[in-house]
Amino acid sequence: MSQDALRRARTTRESEVAIVPETVTREDVGGVATITMLRAGLTHESRRELTDVVRQVGADESVRAVVLTGTGRAFCVGQDLGQHVEALRGDAATSLAVVEEEYNPLVLALAALRVPVVVGVNGACAGAGLGLALAGDLRVAAAGAKFTTAFAGIGLSSDSGLASRLVHCVGGSRAAELLLLPEPFLAESAASWGLVHRVVEPERVLPEAQVLGARLAAGPTAAYRAIKTVLATAATDSLEDTLALEARLQTELGRTADHREAVEAFLEKRTPRFTGH
Repeated sequence: MSQDALRRARTTRESEVAIVPETVTREDVGGVATITMLRAGLTHESRRELTDVVRQVGADESVRAVVLTGTGRAFCVGQDLGQHVEALRGDAATSLAVVEEEYNPLVLALAALRVPVVVGVNGACAGAGLGLALAGDLRVAAAGAKFTTAFAGIGLSSDSGLASRLVHCVGGSRAAELLLLPEPFLAESAASWGLVHRVVEPERVLPEAQVLGARLAAGPTAAYRAIKTVLATAATDSLEDTLALEARLQTELGRTADHREAVEAFLEKRTPRFTGH
């Protein structure tokens, strides 16, 4: 091989290594994209990489469900305070610009996912980590996992859409309590309040989340997309607006192959085979 070819090969390998995420992984199986956060604390690097991966998943038409989870004893504990305090010592205004520049795009990318999102809360879930968990549609949590809003404890208000998600999930009264008194609560309490849908042993979190993801990936994807569309505004739209949106979406869904297949399957007393179209 010539020297030029060797240089080109080396440059290509270095380029490939450079774009491999160091804080996030993605694995696709059977239409389910599993996104795993490798670090408990959110840094500039992890937020940007997670946003990029979420956007890639959102643009991938082969993905019919998403699983978001963490590793080890924590799902996500929010901002990496070590990195944050270094920034505060330099320029406080710049350090807090990350909410607009990094957290908001990440939450909007998750909200833009048009397929069901199952969150596997494998361990501690705090601050912005709780915001990310609540950005999903269904949550499976490890028994005994600790949750906290955290923000008031470090002299900040919420970010990552946490206030909005809490109000939607548990109502204004409990949302105020959880944000003003950021005391830890367990997965079992979260389940009783409706923040978590299933509580399982820690080693079962990812398998259970992926089973749910596989079930959703095999379902009527267009119908799920419509359901997410209605739910996104149902709490704030007028009844008239919700009825109009439901009517429009129902008309569109009535033309899908999945709807026709489901009706035929019902009449033939068999399980429908959904294709997502």
